[in-house]
Amino acid sequence: MTENDTQIGSWQPCVIEEIVQQTPSIKSFFLRLSKPFAHIAGQHVDVRLTAPDGYSAMRSYSVASSTNSSPIIELAIERLPDGEVSSFFHDVAAIGDEIELRGPLGGHFLWPEPAVDAILLIGAGSGLAPLMAMIRQRRATSPAVPTALLLSARTAEDVLFSKELHSNEISDAAFVLALAITREKPIRASDFGRRIDGEMVQEVVARLHRKPTQIFVCGSNGFVNIATDGALLAGLDPSIIKTERYGG
Repeated sequence: MTENDTQIGSWQPCVIEEIVQQTPSIKSFFLRLSKPFAHIAGQHVDVRLTAPDGYSAMRSYSVASSTNSSPIIELAIERLPDGEVSSFFHDVAAIGDEIELRGPLGGHFLWPEPAVDAILLIGAGSGLAPLMAMIRQRRATSPAVPTALLLSARTAEDVLFSKELHSNEISDAAFVLALAITREKPIRASDFGRRIDGEMVQEVVARLHRKPTQIFVCGSNGFVNIATDGALLAGLDPSIIKTERYGG
């Protein structure tokens, strides 16, 4: 995830402090930094793995945790087909392991500060990670800003951070949650039982009671294309759409 990155910075060692199975295909990894940093919601870090023979692989992962200068950050990593690094995290990585990390990076896909106008977030899978950081930052700094999350998932079990999202919806009148469940019938009447399309985006925007001034879309390449097309079909201005894509 690298669009208009800020300065790269240096690598630092970090230790896996905790691992949480969030969904059948996504785990959260809580990493203790040797050099703590503050980040802006939407930024990411580079992670580098090096084998004993010197072979190294690097991937970028969005920070899911709230903005602060805590020595621990959360990365939500999805197991991807043939994903070299994601497979390592899911099958090999253990608490206490040390990995290399650098960041925070990214100057394009960022929660606005100050946030004052309505915002629409659209995500799928671990693409929720930077959007979740935004939701958490909003709760801490801009709770009155109308914000809607349209999240695509195969089943209810595949909804990342499900408990926290539903709790936010119950306690926060300015936060709208809509799930697009693609492989089973949705449980809630407010959710959708199909893939994201323009009509769906339009309905979620209506629940905001105003048009968003910024839209953030994150997920796989194919999902980002579909979701962006949906936003355009809903009549939203392409200039306010920012996208972030993930890979293996």
